[in-house]
Amino acid sequence: MVKSLFKRIGNAVVLLLAVLILNFTLIHIAPGDPVEVLAGEMGGATPELLAELRASFGLDQPFHVQLLTYLGNVLQGNLGYSYYYDKPVTDLIFDRIGATLLLVISALLFALLAGTFLGVASAQKRSSFLSNIVTVLSLAGFSAPVFWIGIMLILLFAVVIPIFPIAGMTSANTPVGTLANMLDIAHHLALPALTLASIYLAFYSRLSRASMLEVLESDYVRTARAKGMSPFLVVYKHALRNAILPVVTFAGLQFAQVISGAVLVETVFAWPGLGTLAFESILRRDSPTLLGILFFSALLVLIVNIFIDIAYRIIDPRISEK
Repeated sequence: MVKSLFKRIGNAVVLLLAVLILNFTLIHIAPGDPVEVLAGEMGGATPELLAELRASFGLDQPFHVQLLTYLGNVLQGNLGYSYYYDKPVTDLIFDRIGATLLLVISALLFALLAGTFLGVASAQKRSSFLSNIVTVLSLAGFSAPVFWIGIMLILLFAVVIPIFPIAGMTSANTPVGTLANMLDIAHHLALPALTLASIYLAFYSRLSRASMLEVLESDYVRTARAKGMSPFLVVYKHALRNAILPVVTFAGLQFAQVISGAVLVETVFAWPGLGTLAFESILRRDSPTLLGILFFSALLVLIVNIFIDIAYRIIDPRISEK
């Protein structure tokens, strides 16, 4: 496992370098001038001032010089300086990463646990009412855009039945660091997390149901039943251990999609995370901030995939022998 872990880390470093180069190239060739956007928000600027700003940002240099300078800075832990916020990109990311991780991890855990439970429960009774409900909800979850689900939840639980707040992460009058503050954050988190989890809940329920149906037909499951083992132990001790492997795999692979989906959810609910920061950076053509967010998101995805690989080997030790 240790040898495989170091191999995965080496591959991740190479992939991360490729992501850095690709992101920088795509943003560089994208239309729009960050200096002109910044000058427009300042109310205008002379050609001399525009040239001075480009020189201070290094935008007057050839592309290959800008790329090598950027890669060298990243290797030193320097993600650049925000054009708009006038702050180091690293500080901006660390100010927002906590909110995004809270939203993403909450949504992913809820979708994974609830989806697996619903899938396993419906697989035990294939033609039951619960199985049909899971199928219908899965199709609805796959079909509906995540931002539309967010808007519908706002209308239902913040307008028609006003029990949840519609925006932000905390209330203004809640003392920071108290139990009341944590409960307030959880209250604000409910709708964004449920919105983000809705699509993945549908996916995990269908995947775990299909995987469980296949495992329940296995010889060792029939043998366990023939020995008189209780249905609970057969399903949750023997069958689930193998049926959950595809679910865990896809949970790691979909972590990148959850982060990208968080951009829309954070925008709808004004959640102060990396998604909102990325959206604002795109509008303001703040290239260093956007590059930093993309780099940090890619790094998170690679780290999570490595941990998922380790978890996969722990769940099924036979993989370590291959």
